[in-house]
Amino acid sequence: MSSGEFAPVDDQINLLRRGTVDLVDEEQLRAKLARSRETGKPLTVKTGFDPSTPDLHLGHTVLIRKMKHFQDLGHRVIFLIGDFTAMIGDPSGKNATRPQLSAEDVAANSETYQRQIFHLLDRETTVIDYNSRWLGELGSEGMVRLAGRYTLARMMEREDFRARFESNQSISLHELLYPLVQAYDSIALEADVELGGHDQIFNLLVGRDLMKEEGLEPQVVLTVPLLVGTDGVNKMSKSLGNAIAVEDPPQEIYGKTMSIGDELMWEWYLLLTDEPEEEIAERRGRVEAGELHPMAVKKELARHLVTEYHDEAAAEQAAAEFEKVFSGGGVPNEVPLFALAGSSTLPDILIAADLAPSKREARRLIQQGAVSIDGERVSDPAIELAGREEPYLFKVGKRRFARVRVE
Repeated sequence: MSSGEFAPVDDQINLLRRGTVDLVDEEQLRAKLARSRETGKPLTVKTGFDPSTPDLHLGHTVLIRKMKHFQDLGHRVIFLIGDFTAMIGDPSGKNATRPQLSAEDVAANSETYQRQIFHLLDRETTVIDYNSRWLGELGSEGMVRLAGRYTLARMMEREDFRARFESNQSISLHELLYPLVQAYDSIALEADVELGGHDQIFNLLVGRDLMKEEGLEPQVVLTVPLLVGTDGVNKMSKSLGNAIAVEDPPQEIYGKTMSIGDELMWEWYLLLTDEPEEEIAERRGRVEAGELHPMAVKKELARHLVTEYHDEAAAEQAAAEFEKVFSGGGVPNEVPLFALAGSSTLPDILIAADLAPSKREARRLIQQGAVSIDGERVSDPAIELAGREEPYLFKVGKRRFARVRVE
Protein backbone atom coordinates (compact mmCIF):
# COMPACT_ATOMS: atom_id res chain seq x y z
CA MET A 1 0.00 0.00 0.00
CA SER A 2 1.45 3.37 -1.00
CA SER A 3 1.44 6.45 1.26
CA GLY A 4 -1.33 8.03 -0.78
CA GLU A 5 -3.72 5.19 0.06
CA PHE A 6 -3.78 5.94 3.80
CA ALA A 7 -6.16 8.68 4.93
CA PRO A 8 -4.66 11.90 6.36
CA VAL A 9 -3.54 11.50 9.96
CA ASP A 10 -6.16 13.93 11.32
CA ASP A 11 -8.94 11.99 9.59
CA GLN A 12 -7.66 8.71 11.00
CA ILE A 13 -7.39 10.17 14.51
CA ASN A 14 -10.97 11.49 14.34
CA LEU A 15 -12.31 8.01 13.57
CA LEU A 16 -10.08 6.19 16.04
CA ARG A 17 -10.92 8.57 18.89
CA ARG A 18 -14.67 7.95 18.51
CA GLY A 19 -16.10 6.31 21.63
CA THR A 20 -12.73 5.84 23.36
CA VAL A 21 -11.68 6.35 27.00
CA ASP A 22 -7.88 6.18 27.15
CA LEU A 23 -5.32 7.01 24.45
CA VAL A 24 -1.71 6.66 25.62
CA ASP A 25 -0.57 8.61 23.91
CA GLU A 26 -1.98 10.59 20.98
CA GLU A 27 1.34 12.10 19.87
CA GLN A 28 2.88 8.64 19.54
CA LEU A 29 -0.14 7.43 17.60
CA ARG A 30 0.12 10.43 15.28
CA ALA A 31 3.80 9.67 14.70
CA LYS A 32 3.07 6.01 13.95
CA LEU A 33 0.27 6.94 11.54
CA ALA A 34 2.47 9.51 9.79
CA ARG A 35 5.26 6.96 9.38
CA SER A 36 2.74 4.47 8.06
CA ARG A 37 1.66 6.98 5.39
CA GLU A 38 5.27 7.63 4.42
CA THR A 39 6.35 4.01 4.19
CA GLY A 40 3.08 2.47 3.04
CA LYS A 41 3.41 -0.09 5.86
CA PRO A 42 0.23 -0.61 7.94
CA LEU A 43 0.31 -0.57 11.73
CA THR A 44 0.04 -3.86 13.62
CA VAL A 45 -3.00 -3.59 15.88
CA LYS A 46 -3.40 -6.29 18.53
CA THR A 47 -6.54 -7.13 20.49
CA GLY A 48 -6.66 -10.10 22.84
CA PHE A 49 -9.80 -12.07 23.66
CA ASP A 50 -9.77 -14.83 26.25
CA PRO A 51 -12.37 -17.41 25.15
CA SER A 52 -13.87 -17.64 28.63
CA THR A 53 -17.48 -18.04 27.42
CA PRO A 54 -18.94 -19.53 24.22
CA ASP A 55 -20.85 -16.41 23.17
CA LEU A 56 -19.78 -12.92 22.23
CA HIS A 57 -22.29 -10.24 23.21
CA LEU A 58 -22.75 -6.63 22.14
CA GLY A 59 -20.41 -5.48 24.89
CA HIS A 60 -17.59 -7.35 23.14
CA THR A 61 -18.47 -5.75 19.80
CA VAL A 62 -17.55 -2.27 21.08
CA LEU A 63 -13.93 -3.43 20.99
CA ILE A 64 -14.36 -5.40 17.77
CA ARG A 65 -15.85 -2.31 16.10
CA LYS A 66 -12.74 -0.32 17.06
CA MET A 67 -10.68 -3.07 15.45
CA LYS A 68 -12.83 -2.60 12.36
CA HIS A 69 -12.05 1.13 12.35
CA PHE A 70 -8.33 0.35 12.16
CA GLN A 71 -9.02 -2.28 9.52
CA ASP A 72 -11.11 0.14 7.44
CA LEU A 73 -8.17 2.56 7.55
CA GLY A 74 -5.91 -0.10 6.03
CA HIS A 75 -4.08 -1.36 9.11
CA ARG A 76 -3.23 -4.94 10.05
CA VAL A 77 -5.57 -6.21 12.75
CA ILE A 78 -4.70 -9.27 14.86
CA PHE A 79 -7.53 -11.02 16.67
CA LEU A 80 -5.47 -12.73 19.36
CA ILE A 81 -7.18 -15.68 21.02
CA GLY A 82 -5.83 -16.04 24.54
CA ASP A 83 -5.95 -19.81 24.68
CA PHE A 84 -3.00 -19.77 27.12
CA THR A 85 -4.10 -16.77 29.22
CA ALA A 86 -7.69 -18.09 29.46
CA MET A 87 -6.33 -20.98 31.51
CA ILE A 88 -4.96 -18.39 33.99
CA GLY A 89 -8.11 -16.27 34.12
CA ASP A 90 -8.07 -12.51 33.63
CA PRO A 91 -8.44 -10.83 37.07
CA SER A 92 -9.36 -7.42 35.60
CA GLY A 93 -12.26 -5.87 37.48
CA LYS A 94 -12.75 -8.98 39.60
CA ASN A 95 -13.16 -8.98 43.38
CA ALA A 96 -12.45 -12.71 43.54
CA THR A 97 -10.20 -15.20 41.79
CA ARG A 98 -11.55 -16.04 38.35
CA PRO A 99 -12.10 -19.74 37.56
CA GLN A 100 -9.48 -21.36 35.36
CA LEU A 101 -10.79 -23.01 32.19
CA SER A 102 -9.92 -26.42 30.85
CA ALA A 103 -8.14 -26.77 27.52
CA GLU A 104 -11.30 -28.38 26.09
CA ASP A 105 -13.50 -25.40 27.05
CA VAL A 106 -10.97 -22.97 25.63
CA ALA A 107 -10.82 -24.84 22.30
CA ALA A 108 -14.61 -25.02 21.96
CA ASN A 109 -15.11 -21.33 22.80
CA SER A 110 -12.32 -20.29 20.42
CA GLU A 111 -14.17 -21.94 17.56
CA THR A 112 -17.36 -19.95 18.17
CA TYR A 113 -15.41 -16.68 18.51
CA GLN A 114 -13.87 -17.17 15.09
CA ARG A 115 -17.33 -17.51 13.58
CA GLN A 116 -18.88 -14.56 15.39
CA ILE A 117 -16.22 -11.89 14.85
CA PHE A 118 -16.79 -11.86 11.11
CA HIS A 119 -20.15 -10.16 11.54
CA LEU A 120 -17.97 -7.03 11.76
CA LEU A 121 -14.40 -7.83 10.72
CA ASP A 122 -13.18 -8.63 7.23
CA ARG A 123 -12.59 -12.36 6.88
CA GLU A 124 -9.87 -11.99 4.26
CA THR A 125 -7.59 -9.52 6.05
CA THR A 126 -8.10 -10.33 9.75
CA VAL A 127 -5.14 -12.18 11.26
CA ILE A 128 -6.10 -14.80 13.87
CA ASP A 129 -3.37 -15.95 16.23
CA TYR A 130 -3.09 -17.87 19.52
CA ASN A 131 -0.84 -16.79 22.38
CA SER A 132 -0.08 -20.41 23.29
CA ARG A 133 2.18 -20.32 20.23
CA TRP A 134 4.85 -18.40 22.16
CA LEU A 135 3.72 -18.65 25.78
CA GLY A 136 3.61 -22.44 25.60
CA GLU A 137 7.25 -22.44 24.52
CA LEU A 138 8.34 -19.96 27.20
CA GLY A 139 8.84 -22.75 29.71
CA SER A 140 9.54 -22.57 33.44
CA GLU A 141 12.82 -20.69 33.06
CA GLY A 142 11.29 -18.14 30.72
CA MET A 143 8.32 -17.59 33.03
CA VAL A 144 10.62 -17.03 36.02
CA ARG A 145 12.70 -14.54 34.02
CA LEU A 146 9.53 -12.76 32.92
CA ALA A 147 8.29 -12.55 36.53
CA GLY A 148 11.64 -11.01 37.48
CA ARG A 149 11.01 -8.02 35.24
CA TYR A 150 8.20 -6.51 37.33
CA THR A 151 7.99 -5.83 41.06
CA LEU A 152 5.22 -6.74 43.47
CA ALA A 153 4.95 -3.07 44.49
CA ARG A 154 4.19 -2.05 40.91
CA MET A 155 1.72 -4.90 40.51
CA MET A 156 -0.12 -3.80 43.66
CA GLU A 157 -0.71 -0.40 42.08
CA ARG A 158 -3.52 -2.15 40.24
CA GLU A 159 -6.77 -0.97 41.78
CA ASP A 160 -8.52 -4.35 41.98
CA PHE A 161 -5.46 -6.12 43.41
CA ARG A 162 -5.01 -3.39 46.01
CA ALA A 163 -8.70 -3.43 46.98
CA ARG A 164 -8.70 -7.21 47.40
CA PHE A 165 -5.51 -7.09 49.46
CA GLU A 166 -6.82 -4.34 51.75
CA SER A 167 -10.09 -6.22 52.33
CA ASN A 168 -8.23 -9.48 53.11
CA GLN A 169 -9.55 -11.23 49.99
CA SER A 170 -7.29 -13.83 48.42
CA ILE A 171 -5.06 -13.10 45.43
CA SER A 172 -3.59 -16.20 43.84
CA LEU A 173 0.00 -15.95 42.61
CA HIS A 174 -0.96 -17.00 39.10
CA GLU A 175 -3.18 -13.90 38.82
CA LEU A 176 -0.11 -11.69 39.22
CA LEU A 177 1.35 -13.35 36.12
CA TYR A 178 -1.59 -12.37 33.91
CA PRO A 179 -0.53 -8.76 33.12
CA LEU A 180 3.01 -10.00 32.42
CA VAL A 181 2.02 -12.71 29.94
CA GLN A 182 -0.39 -10.29 28.24
CA ALA A 183 2.51 -7.85 27.93
CA TYR A 184 4.67 -10.62 26.51
CA ASP A 185 2.06 -11.07 23.76
CA SER A 186 2.77 -7.50 22.64
CA ILE A 187 6.51 -8.22 22.55
CA ALA A 188 6.00 -11.41 20.53
CA LEU A 189 3.79 -9.62 17.99
CA GLU A 190 5.75 -6.31 18.05
CA ALA A 191 2.42 -4.51 18.36
CA ASP A 192 2.16 -0.86 17.33
CA VAL A 193 -1.22 -0.50 19.05
CA GLU A 194 -3.07 -2.59 21.62
CA LEU A 195 -6.81 -2.23 22.12
CA GLY A 196 -8.79 -3.21 25.19
CA GLY A 197 -11.65 -2.39 27.50
CA HIS A 198 -11.10 0.43 29.97
CA ASP A 199 -10.80 -2.12 32.79
CA GLN A 200 -7.72 -3.49 30.99
CA ILE A 201 -5.72 -0.24 31.15
CA PHE A 202 -3.20 -1.53 33.73
CA ASN A 203 -2.40 -4.66 31.72
CA LEU A 204 -1.98 -2.68 28.52
CA LEU A 205 0.39 -0.20 30.16
CA VAL A 206 2.51 -3.09 31.47
CA GLY A 207 2.91 -4.01 27.81
CA ARG A 208 4.32 -0.54 27.11
CA ASP A 209 6.78 -0.90 29.99
CA LEU A 210 8.10 -4.31 28.98
CA MET A 211 8.39 -3.35 25.30
CA LYS A 212 10.62 -0.42 26.31
CA GLU A 213 12.80 -2.77 28.38
CA GLU A 214 13.01 -5.12 25.39
CA GLY A 215 14.30 -2.25 23.21
CA LEU A 216 11.10 -2.10 21.14
CA GLU A 217 9.06 0.97 20.35
CA PRO A 218 6.27 0.92 22.98
CA GLN A 219 2.77 0.21 21.81
CA VAL A 220 0.08 2.86 21.85
CA VAL A 221 -2.73 1.94 24.22
CA LEU A 222 -6.34 2.68 23.28
CA THR A 223 -9.29 1.63 25.43
CA VAL A 224 -13.05 1.65 24.94
CA PRO A 225 -15.78 1.94 27.59
CA LEU A 226 -17.57 -1.06 29.09
CA LEU A 227 -21.04 -1.16 27.53
CA VAL A 228 -23.90 -0.79 30.00
CA GLY A 229 -26.32 -3.69 29.64
CA THR A 230 -30.07 -3.76 29.12
CA ASP A 231 -30.71 -3.14 32.83
CA GLY A 232 -29.22 0.34 32.43
CA VAL A 233 -26.99 -0.13 35.50
CA ASN A 234 -24.33 -2.84 35.18
CA LYS A 235 -21.86 -3.57 32.43
CA MET A 236 -23.23 -6.05 29.94
CA SER A 237 -22.76 -9.60 31.20
CA LYS A 238 -24.48 -12.85 30.39
CA SER A 239 -24.32 -13.90 34.06
CA LEU A 240 -26.29 -10.78 35.05
CA GLY A 241 -28.99 -11.48 32.47
CA ASN A 242 -28.54 -8.03 30.86
CA ALA A 243 -26.75 -9.10 27.67
CA ILE A 244 -27.63 -9.40 23.99
CA ALA A 245 -25.60 -12.13 22.34
CA VAL A 246 -24.31 -11.62 18.80
CA GLU A 247 -26.08 -14.83 17.76
CA ASP A 248 -29.35 -14.18 19.60
CA PRO A 249 -32.45 -14.63 17.38
CA PRO A 250 -33.63 -11.44 15.61
CA GLN A 251 -36.70 -11.08 17.84
CA GLU A 252 -34.50 -11.26 20.95
CA ILE A 253 -32.08 -8.61 19.69
CA TYR A 254 -34.94 -6.33 18.67
CA GLY A 255 -37.00 -6.81 21.84
CA LYS A 256 -34.10 -6.47 24.25
CA THR A 257 -32.93 -3.30 22.49
CA MET A 258 -36.41 -1.83 22.80
CA SER A 259 -36.30 -2.53 26.55
CA ILE A 260 -33.37 -0.19 27.30
CA GLY A 261 -33.88 3.26 28.79
CA ASP A 262 -34.12 6.29 26.51
CA GLU A 263 -30.92 7.82 27.92
CA LEU A 264 -28.89 4.65 27.34
CA MET A 265 -29.77 4.43 23.65
CA TRP A 266 -27.53 7.40 22.82
CA GLU A 267 -24.50 5.57 24.23
CA TRP A 268 -25.51 2.47 22.26
CA TYR A 269 -25.79 4.53 19.07
CA LEU A 270 -22.25 5.84 19.62
CA LEU A 271 -20.64 2.52 20.55
CA LEU A 272 -22.65 -0.03 18.53
CA THR A 273 -23.08 1.81 15.22
CA ASP A 274 -20.94 3.86 12.85
CA GLU A 275 -23.57 6.56 12.47
CA PRO A 276 -21.83 9.99 12.37
CA GLU A 277 -21.66 11.63 15.78
CA GLU A 278 -23.14 14.83 14.33
CA GLU A 279 -26.26 12.94 13.21
CA ILE A 280 -26.61 11.28 16.63
CA ALA A 281 -26.35 14.68 18.33
CA GLU A 282 -28.87 16.22 15.92
CA ARG A 283 -31.36 13.41 16.53
CA ARG A 284 -30.91 13.68 20.28
CA GLY A 285 -31.57 17.41 20.10
CA ARG A 286 -34.81 16.80 18.22
CA VAL A 287 -35.93 14.27 20.87
CA GLU A 288 -35.13 16.69 23.70
CA ALA A 289 -37.01 19.45 21.86
CA GLY A 290 -40.08 17.22 21.55
CA GLU A 291 -39.86 17.08 17.74
CA LEU A 292 -39.11 13.35 17.61
CA HIS A 293 -40.43 10.53 19.79
CA PRO A 294 -37.67 8.50 21.50
CA MET A 295 -39.54 5.27 20.69
CA ALA A 296 -39.07 5.92 16.96
CA VAL A 297 -35.34 6.47 17.44
CA LYS A 298 -35.01 3.31 19.50
CA LYS A 299 -36.81 1.30 16.82
CA GLU A 300 -34.24 2.53 14.29
CA LEU A 301 -31.46 1.32 16.60
CA ALA A 302 -33.13 -2.07 17.07
CA ARG A 303 -33.57 -2.51 13.31
CA HIS A 304 -29.94 -1.53 12.72
CA LEU A 305 -28.61 -4.11 15.20
CA VAL A 306 -30.78 -6.94 13.84
CA THR A 307 -29.69 -6.08 10.29
CA GLU A 308 -26.02 -6.05 11.28
CA TYR A 309 -26.11 -9.50 12.90
CA HIS A 310 -28.77 -11.06 10.65
CA ASP A 311 -30.19 -9.18 7.63
CA GLU A 312 -32.81 -6.63 6.58
CA ALA A 313 -35.54 -9.22 6.12
CA ALA A 314 -35.01 -10.47 9.68
CA ALA A 315 -35.15 -6.88 10.95
CA GLU A 316 -38.47 -6.31 9.15
CA GLN A 317 -39.93 -9.48 10.62
CA ALA A 318 -38.66 -8.69 14.13
CA ALA A 319 -40.18 -5.20 13.95
CA ALA A 320 -43.54 -6.61 12.86
CA GLU A 321 -43.43 -9.22 15.64
CA PHE A 322 -42.66 -6.51 18.18
CA GLU A 323 -45.67 -4.45 17.09
CA LYS A 324 -47.92 -7.50 17.27
CA VAL A 325 -46.80 -8.54 20.77
CA PHE A 326 -46.23 -5.23 22.50
CA SER A 327 -48.57 -2.84 20.79
CA GLY A 328 -51.30 -5.37 20.08
CA GLY A 329 -50.93 -7.47 23.23
CA GLY A 330 -50.50 -10.67 21.24
CA VAL A 331 -48.26 -13.72 21.56
CA PRO A 332 -45.28 -14.26 19.22
CA ASN A 333 -45.72 -16.66 16.31
CA GLU A 334 -42.86 -18.82 17.53
CA VAL A 335 -42.71 -19.60 21.25
CA PRO A 336 -40.18 -22.23 22.42
CA LEU A 337 -41.61 -25.36 24.03
CA PHE A 338 -39.99 -27.02 27.06
CA ALA A 339 -41.01 -30.37 28.52
CA LEU A 340 -40.35 -30.95 32.22
CA ALA A 341 -40.74 -34.27 34.00
CA GLY A 342 -41.94 -34.34 37.61
CA SER A 343 -42.70 -31.48 39.95
CA SER A 344 -40.47 -28.42 39.97
CA THR A 345 -40.59 -25.13 41.81
CA LEU A 346 -41.42 -22.05 39.81
CA PRO A 347 -37.82 -20.67 39.90
CA ASP A 348 -36.55 -24.03 38.60
CA ILE A 349 -39.05 -23.90 35.73
CA LEU A 350 -38.03 -20.34 34.79
CA ILE A 351 -34.39 -21.40 34.64
CA ALA A 352 -35.16 -24.55 32.63
CA ALA A 353 -37.21 -22.48 30.16
CA ASP A 354 -34.42 -19.89 29.71
CA LEU A 355 -36.59 -17.20 31.27
CA ALA A 356 -34.21 -16.42 34.14
CA PRO A 357 -30.42 -16.85 34.54
CA SER A 358 -30.47 -17.90 38.22
CA LYS A 359 -32.79 -18.85 41.09
CA ARG A 360 -32.15 -15.52 42.75
CA GLU A 361 -33.19 -13.60 39.64
CA ALA A 362 -36.18 -15.92 39.12
CA ARG A 363 -37.45 -15.27 42.64
CA ARG A 364 -36.99 -11.54 42.18
CA LEU A 365 -39.02 -11.58 38.95
CA ILE A 366 -41.82 -13.58 40.59
CA GLN A 367 -42.00 -11.38 43.68
CA GLN A 368 -42.07 -8.23 41.55
CA GLY A 369 -45.05 -9.53 39.59
CA ALA A 370 -43.16 -9.86 36.33
CA VAL A 371 -44.23 -13.49 35.74
CA SER A 372 -47.57 -14.64 34.43
CA ILE A 373 -48.86 -18.13 33.64
CA ASP A 374 -51.69 -18.49 31.15
CA GLY A 375 -52.31 -14.74 31.43
CA GLU A 376 -52.46 -14.59 35.24
CA ARG A 377 -49.71 -13.04 37.34
CA VAL A 378 -48.08 -15.18 40.01
CA SER A 379 -46.23 -13.91 43.08
CA ASP A 380 -45.41 -17.05 45.10
CA PRO A 381 -42.03 -18.68 44.22
CA ALA A 382 -43.08 -21.86 46.04
CA ILE A 383 -45.97 -22.62 43.68
CA GLU A 384 -45.89 -25.99 41.91
CA LEU A 385 -47.63 -26.73 38.63
CA ALA A 386 -49.77 -29.81 38.14
CA GLY A 387 -49.02 -32.03 35.19
CA ARG A 388 -51.26 -31.60 32.15
CA GLU A 389 -51.20 -32.35 28.46
CA GLU A 390 -51.61 -28.75 27.30
CA PRO A 391 -48.48 -26.62 27.82
CA TYR A 392 -48.58 -23.67 30.20
CA LEU A 393 -47.87 -20.29 28.58
CA PHE A 394 -45.26 -18.38 30.57
CA LYS A 395 -44.63 -14.68 30.09
CA VAL A 396 -41.83 -12.82 31.87
CA GLY A 397 -41.81 -9.05 31.59
CA LYS A 398 -43.16 -7.67 28.34
CA ARG A 399 -41.38 -9.75 25.76
CA ARG A 400 -40.19 -13.16 26.98
CA PHE A 401 -42.46 -16.14 26.36
CA ALA A 402 -42.18 -19.89 26.72
CA ARG A 403 -44.57 -22.83 26.63
CA VAL A 404 -43.88 -25.41 29.35
CA ARG A 405 -45.37 -28.89 29.35
CA VAL A 406 -45.30 -30.47 32.82
CA GLU A 407 -45.45 -34.26 32.51
